[in-house]
Amino acid sequence: MGRPVRLARAALAAATVSLAIAAPAAAHEQGVEVVASGLDNPRGLELAGGTLFVAEAGRGGAGPCVPGPEGTPVCFGTSGALTAVDLRRGAQKRVLEHLPSLANPDGTSATGPSDVSLGRKALWMTIGLGGPSTTRDLLPPEGQAMGRLFRLGHHGLRDVADLHAFEVAENPDAAEPGSDVESNPNSVDATAKPVVVADAGGNDILAVRRGRISVVALLPFGAATPPEMPGMPAPPPGTTIPVDPVPTSVVRAHDGSLYVGQLTGFPFVPGAANVFRIPPGGGEPQVVASGLTLITDIAVGKDGSLYVIEFSTRSLLDGPAPGALIRVAPDGTRTELAAGRLTTPTGIVLGRDAAYVSDNGAAPGIGQVLRIPLH
Repeated sequence: MGRPVRLARAALAAATVSLAIAAPAAAHEQGVEVVASGLDNPRGLELAGGTLFVAEAGRGGAGPCVPGPEGTPVCFGTSGALTAVDLRRGAQKRVLEHLPSLANPDGTSATGPSDVSLGRKALWMTIGLGGPSTTRDLLPPEGQAMGRLFRLGHHGLRDVADLHAFEVAENPDAAEPGSDVESNPNSVDATAKPVVVADAGGNDILAVRRGRISVVALLPFGAATPPEMPGMPAPPPGTTIPVDPVPTSVVRAHDGSLYVGQLTGFPFVPGAANVFRIPPGGGEPQVVASGLTLITDIAVGKDGSLYVIEFSTRSLLDGPAPGALIRVAPDGTRTELAAGRLTTPTGIVLGRDAAYVSDNGAAPGIGQVLRIPLH
């Protein structure tokens, strides 16, 4: 998420020094190289010079346990982190730790630090939340940082915007059937002003300028035929249910337009996800790539190609399946990169001649970042 940019002088100096923990030996498969490992639910990525930043959603903790986004309990801890990877030296280190995290009791499917993006002088970070609107109220003081946008500068993390509170107060998609009051800030792009955020729970793209939040766009709800469930009667023919848009990613292109990827909610129909383009200055989102599945992140290449991360190539109701990295060329031609290599991938950032992808992004301890050649 975000584009490779030169790290501003002295910015994040405290976060990039002393990367003394050596990464394991790189493993190659189809040209794929492991550049970071041992991560807890790795999510969004940013590239600043030779440093790769990885948002780790953590593994939750001992509790309290509260209602989660899937209706099952998730347990709180301060296991979220920000990891910096020195790509020249092959070293990685957690440069921010003890950040809030919610996860299943086994540490899977965490929410916490979700994405990072480099602005002119600082990193910006989203910390997710999800679940009912009252979930944050049940968390200890450390958990009140969830559902917010932060800026990391010379003096550490600074709370910039409370996106969860905005959703509770405004609920921009309230007119849509099936809409809930729920906020899960996921993706952030700080490469220009205003900073923009994709709220996967709120189903909207938000702009943040000097702490003030406004709506850039709402993604349209879809509809799908509900699947047959074991032990339940089959739905009558023609039955449809509303499907949440779930915008998981936003990235600013070179012309100032915004590209947004969607995961789509239950019943997670394969091929139902789109990439939208929002024109510079705002306007209705227009579909520029369709027929995709469970998008967790996107990137835009210098030639206008879209790089799309699919968390799974099948419905989540069908059990485990490989993820995918799809390149959509400007003429619409699609190519899968590192086919069959990805498992629940969650984030992408483009380097000069390679994509860096968070893999095993829904599990603790086994998360990786892979370098995938683009040529």
